[in-house]
Amino acid sequence: MRDFEDSTLWRISAYERMRKETGTSGYERPRSVTVLPTTLLSELRQLENPSAGTDVLEVMAACLRQREAALLYLRHEECVWPVSLFPAQMQYHSPRDMALADADGLADLSLIQFEPPGVRPPGHWMHERVGAARHYHDLMPLLWSIALHGPRRQLLAEIGGTAAFRALRNPMKDGLHASGAVGAAIERLRRESVAMRDVAAWPGMSTERASRLLNALYLASSLMVTRHHPAARSGNSLLGGLFGPRGGRH
Repeated sequence: MRDFEDSTLWRISAYERMRKETGTSGYERPRSVTVLPTTLLSELRQLENPSAGTDVLEVMAACLRQREAALLYLRHEECVWPVSLFPAQMQYHSPRDMALADADGLADLSLIQFEPPGVRPPGHWMHERVGAARHYHDLMPLLWSIALHGPRRQLLAEIGGTAAFRALRNPMKDGLHASGAVGAAIERLRRESVAMRDVAAWPGMSTERASRLLNALYLASSLMVTRHHPAARSGNSLLGGLFGPRGGRH
């Protein structure tokens, strides 16, 4: 059995063999923590897509909305990556920095299972369960990369439906990369509120690219989603980023 400080990732075949033989994930974690918080479980059950429980981006978004930590077992390039999310600290723990994974390869990313984390974030009073500092990484670059290059091609359920969108700031100023048409779309979204179909019609964009960009901005708390703006066809509610709207109403 491995612990979370092992820098060697499981091969998927070895992971599946361990689960079959022992009924466990193969990674050590505190026995006292056996279930995720009910608020997070409720959030996952309420996702509109019946298969969203295995959607990496939807599950990550749910963790951020509830500000609840979780350990996700992600399948990527025939390896199992144990990634512990800590939304309150905007960090994640992983034997390797998954944000550095090849962007083209993220399209095959899938969620195997999720459970309570086996480690604690830096500074936690249970210091014996805090991992090595080198295994903690900034969460935002990972979310940004998975939103733009991961398997999900549609809007997240939380921001789907009839709405107008506007970027509250440009995440590229925080070191998040977006080039070409996507970068130009971010700057245009800072100047006007538009429906997704309009974003998809901009030069170099498409329905998929627009969805990915809006998902990424939402996860970066850089997106205002307005249901009553004239650009939206109907509705009367206002949503903001993951941690609430920044700026005025439009």
